[in-house]
This record gives sequence, C-alpha cells and structure tokens, in this order.
Amino acid sequence: MSNRVASGRAHRLDGVAIRGVASVLPRREIDNQRFEAEFGEESVRDVVKMIGVRRRYWVEEGVTAADLCFQAADKLLARLSWDKSTVDALIFVSQTPDYRLPATACVLQGRLGLGTACAAFDVNLGCSGYTYGLWLASSLIKGGSRRVLLLAGDTISRTVSPSDRATAMLFGDAGTATAVEFDEHAGSSVFVLGTDGRGATNLMIPQGAYRKSEAHDERLEGRDPTCLFMDGGEIFNFTLRSVPPLTADTLSFAGRAIDDVDGFLYHQANEFMLKHLARKSKISAEKFHTNIDQYGNTSCASIPLLMTTNLSEQLAASRMTLLMAGFGVGYSWGSALMDVGPLSCNEIEFYDAV
Repeated sequence: MSNRVASGRAHRLDGVAIRGVASVLPRREIDNQRFEAEFGEESVRDVVKMIGVRRRYWVEEGVTAADLCFQAADKLLARLSWDKSTVDALIFVSQTPDYRLPATACVLQGRLGLGTACAAFDVNLGCSGYTYGLWLASSLIKGGSRRVLLLAGDTISRTVSPSDRATAMLFGDAGTATAVEFDEHAGSSVFVLGTDGRGATNLMIPQGAYRKSEAHDERLEGRDPTCLFMDGGEIFNFTLRSVPPLTADTLSFAGRAIDDVDGFLYHQANEFMLKHLARKSKISAEKFHTNIDQYGNTSCASIPLLMTTNLSEQLAASRMTLLMAGFGVGYSWGSALMDVGPLSCNEIEFYDAV
C-alpha cells in the first residue's frame, strides 16, 4: 500500500522484522586538538559549538567502508546462526565503494561466502541511505525474499579536504550490518521517501567520476574539485524545511502520535541542527537520541550506529517503536517507522585488520 503525502510517497509493508544490527568502527580516534594547527584553537571551538563533534573515528590507509561492513556482517551472521545459503539478497549502501565497477555488493557476497542465488547490488546514497535501504529490503521481502542483509557504511574522511573547516571536523567513518527477515507475525512498517535534485550541488564531490561540471560556481573557486563540498547554510535550510513535515507525515500515515514512539533516531548531521529539529517537532529529549559528539556524522551508518550505542541494552531486551529519519545529500530524505526488538544481536566493535 502506498499513498502520496506532502513530504513524498508513503508505503506500508507488513511481515518484515529486523533480527539484529552490528556496527564496526575504525580504531583510529581523532580528537579536536588535531585540527588546531590548521584552523586555530578559537576557530575549532567555534565549529564545535555548532556541529557538536568532540571526537570521531577515521580509517587507516587501505581500509574501506566495505571492510568495516564485512566485519559487521560476518559478526552478525555468526551471532544469528544464519546459514549463509539462506541469505536471499545483499544490499550495500555507500557513497565510498571499493570500485566504480564491479558493484562492491558483489565483492562482499563473495567475501562473506553467501550462496550464488543471493542477489547483490549497490545503492549510492548517503544521509538517507539507511532508511532507503530498509525500504528496499522490506520490499524485497514483500516480493518473496525471506532474508536480506543490509550493509550501510561510509569512509567520508577519505573525501574531505584537511583545509576545509566546514567538512574536515564533521565526519567520521563506520560500517554496519542489519539482518532483515520475513515474519508473518510482524506488524506494519511505514516508510516515507522523497527527493529534490534541485539541491544536488549544495553537497557534492564535483569531480572524480565521468561528468566535469561546466557551470561556473563561485563557491567552488580555489577548492580541490575531487573533495567534498558542502554549503552548510543551504543544507540547514533544507533540513528545517523538510524533516518536520517528514516526521508528521510518517506518524499520520501510520496512525500514530509522538507519544506512541519510543525512540526517534535521526541521521546525525549536526548537533545544532538536530536540536532545532527536536524542538520544531516537539520531541522530548529522552526520546530523541544523539551520539554525534562521540562519532561525528557517519553518513548512512549513523542510524544503525545509534541502535548499537544509545539503544544497545533496550533493543536487546524489549521491543521498541522507532521512527528513523535520514536526510541530506541529493537532496534525498526517507523515514521508517518500525517495531524493532528484542534483537538477538545489537553490538558495536572496533575493526580488526586481517
């Protein structure tokens, strides 16, 4: 069932359950003192007041998002005792894949030893990627698949310029794995998805693939076009304009109220922005979870990372109604309202190089 709502297209899917989540962080911890030589102590303090990041974790040279997701998936499959031949599909959500081709999902299918009947494909989405991935996994299950492995991770630290104050201090790296399974007793899950490509140039890596932009953009002058560019003001305005209606439409379509939701898990974009969103939607602090201070903005991994940190004990012990919302690069946005838990695996660990 789907309907058009003000913030996008709303979908209701039954019979889908999350069985477990695993997150993997790089071991290299980066604190804010690292940036003082480049930007100055006072400037660093000013940025931290806005973005709220106290520390983040960055990969070492040669480690990719696929490596982090592989370890998370390997741990998750073992903890759930899933026979690898029973995984019907693998979805890899990332904007930092191993290769332009082949799809990194195909490489991960081979590394994990999944069966050859397993469908595997990449999804090139960032901030909204996890909620889109949950919708895709749920749609596959609705179409007949029984088990889907959703891997979401990014190493955005590899894309930022060390001299760009707007991005260098904001992002962290992480990889995650989520096990999604058919369950005839599971209730309805609601998703709302939308896109506005007119904002695409406000958060992008201008060059590095096959199109070289010929349009003159003064914001890009003097910058390395192969590094991430972000117009923070435009992103902030887009978020405040789009996310509160997304939350309201999701609740309305599901027939739920804010009080019916146990936890709100928003993409960890920026602490100042997140506080504004909570106030605008009248979400209480105890239900609105953040961890950007400890891990930075981890792109598509930020929502499952919240599950394995802030909600690790609760989701292991009980069922919670969660409203998850991702929003940003594209512009793209998506929400998922699901009953989650108790989970057989909801864990976080550090990357072990092999």
